[in-house]
Amino acid sequence: MKTEKEKMLAGELYDPLDKQISDERLQTRLLLKELNDSREDQVEERSRILKALIPNAGEGLWLQPPFYCDYGYNMIVGDRVFFNFNCVVLDVMEVRIGSRTLFGPNVQVYTATHPMDHRERASGVEFAKPIRIGEDVWVGGSAVICPGVTIGDRSVIGAGSVVTKDIPADVFAAGNPCRVIRHLDK
Repeated sequence: MKTEKEKMLAGELYDPLDKQISDERLQTRLLLKELNDSREDQVEERSRILKALIPNAGEGLWLQPPFYCDYGYNMIVGDRVFFNFNCVVLDVMEVRIGSRTLFGPNVQVYTATHPMDHRERASGVEFAKPIRIGEDVWVGGSAVICPGVTIGDRSVIGAGSVVTKDIPADVFAAGNPCRVIRHLDK
């Protein structure tokens, strides 16, 4: 029989109040508190915290506090990725972010979701869908990236957009729901 964490990582319905995953979220919250309370001149301390918080990150990751996530270990981050102030990544499942990707302030990345059937939802279970964000992407401030979305390399997502469907490479996309506005030169 699968554990609740195994169900969570497989994208199946799981109980988010399970002790193991609740304890892991608590450990993440403690690391986030350390990060969010740190000063910019505490470079070595921030580096230590980031390595513990997001062990699958490349070189040069910069999270401008405050930053929030569920687990951290479900984020696979390329080199020189930047998150501006007040970003949230609900990394219940894998969030893969390519190198040199930039996130404006208040960007929200949600893998977590809930059943559409009210009876299932009332039982307290939830599930997640992975998110993929390519290399050299720029996500404008206050954009929301919904569960299961893929954003192609070099694309730009306009500020305030709600990305509900996949966005191809090399485009400017914006709106609610987000849609391709124009193609970009490669």
